Amino acid sequence: MAKTPTHETDTTSGSASATDIANGKGRPTPTRREKEAARKRPLVSSDRTEARRQSRTAMASQRERARIGMANGEEKFLPIRDRGPQKRFVRDYIDARYSVGELLIPLMLVVIVLTFIPSASVISLIALWTFFALAVIDCFFVGMRVKKKLGEKFGEGNVVSGVRWYAAMRSLQLRAMRLPKPQTKRGNFPA
Repeated sequence: MAKTPTHETDTTSGSASATDIANGKGRPTPTRREKEAARKRPLVSSDRTEARRQSRTAMASQRERARIGMANGEEKFLPIRDRGPQKRFVRDYIDARYSVGELLIPLMLVVIVLTFIPSASVISLIALWTFFALAVIDCFFVGMRVKKKLGEKFGEGNVVSGVRWYAAMRSLQLRAMRLPKPQTKRGNFPA
C-alpha cells in the first residue's frame, strides 16, 4: 500500500503547506486600525527622566565627535571661516613657520609679573610695545606672502577675501592653542 504524503508545516523555514492554507491560519487577519495601533509610539516618552538622560548622552557624544573632528581638521566639522582648500593652505603655511606673534602671550605674562617690580616695570612695558609692533609688522608681511602664494597656486582672481586677516590671526596664536590643530611640522611648507 502506497503512503500518501502528509502535508505538515515546515517549522525550520517558517513556510506553511497547502493544507494549512486551506484550513486557515488559525487567527483573524488584523485590521488596519489594530496594525497602526501596534506601531504607534508616544511622541513624548512616559519615562521623561530616562528620555532626557538618553537625549543628553546622545548630544554629548555628537559634540565630542564634532570637537575631535574639528581638532583634526575634518572639513565637515570645521566652522565656515576655516573651510576650503585655500584656508587649509593658509593654515599649513602658517603652521610650518615660526612667527613673532606666537611669543606675544608668554611675553605678556612675563610683563605682568615684572610690573610688580618698580624698577623693571617701565623697561618691561617698552619691551612689550616693541614686541607688539614687531608682531604687527610680521602679520602684515605674512599676510602679503600668503596672498601671493595663494595667487600662484589657485590663480590670481580666485583668492578668497579675508585670507590675510586669517593668516595674521592664526600666526598670533600659540601653536598648541590653534584650532584646527596644526597638520604640518615646522619647516614643511605646502607646495
